[in-house]
Amino acid sequence: MDTISVNRFRDNLKSFVEQVVSQHIPIKVTRRTGEDFIVVSADDWEREQETLHVLQNSSLMKQIAASSDSHAKNKGYQPTTGELDEITGI
Repeated sequence: MDTISVNRFRDNLKSFVEQVVSQHIPIKVTRRTGEDFIVVSADDWEREQETLHVLQNSSLMKQIAASSDSHAKNKGYQPTTGELDEITGI
């Protein structure tokens, strides 16, 4: 993550916003007299919030762990050829 001053951010706002949105790289903006802040794209913010929701939900985490365990043991659900064709659009 790049760190820049609030003055530099303000002077180059358009280019920094474009960088954050197109490259999905957040920017840390520092201020002399206060708290720093992070500029992140809305898509990245929403993805992070969804990830936090899953990580904080113990029921979902148990389901993920069980699925990972069954996959590691090669005992998960095996779709038929027809189901695979439907999933992949063939």
